[in-house]
Amino acid sequence: MSPPVREGRRRLAVILWGVLGVVAVLVEALCRLGATAARILTVHALTTGQLVLLAAWTVTIAYFEGYRGFQQRFSPRVVARALHLAEHGRPLHVALAPLYCMALLHATRRRLIATWALVAGIVALILLVRQMPPPYRAIVDAGVAFALAWGAVSILVCLARGLAGRPLGISADVPEEPRRAAIDAEHLARQAARAGGPCDP
Repeated sequence: MSPPVREGRRRLAVILWGVLGVVAVLVEALCRLGATAARILTVHALTTGQLVLLAAWTVTIAYFEGYRGFQQRFSPRVVARALHLAEHGRPLHVALAPLYCMALLHATRRRLIATWALVAGIVALILLVRQMPPPYRAIVDAGVAFALAWGAVSILVCLARGLAGRPLGISADVPEEPRRAAIDAEHLARQAARAGGPCDP
């Protein structure tokens, strides 16, 4: 096997490990929540008002979390970070690729704060939902499971786009590494010198 082919397979393996690891986390959560909602709903039949609430909640969370949260932001960023990791990954980052792709490590300060704040908010929401009466807990769980399914599918769609070389339209939010930035700047300077810069006669 030629070195370019071997390197291409290595990059693909890193991308798949990172992205599919994130998808697996979402699928596990949606299966757990969906099973809980289904179990509760087989015991507690919903009233007409609760059915309306279920429909309204599902549409709301589908838009704000499924479309705006996952499809427009989280999913393309997961793939963008996976593509960056495949090119510039350190061994530890590759080993923790799903966490890396979720921006739980090696991200800009702003992204790390936002991601960890989101995780804390999700944990608090889970604890709060567990205290709700069964029918309403089932309503919330069903809506969240739907949003997670939307997220998992949108990540796979973004993965297909990324592997096809199509732009994802979002930053990987990776902190700039001074050494690499210096190397890139030196490389660009050498190219400009060879081509003849604007100051050359």
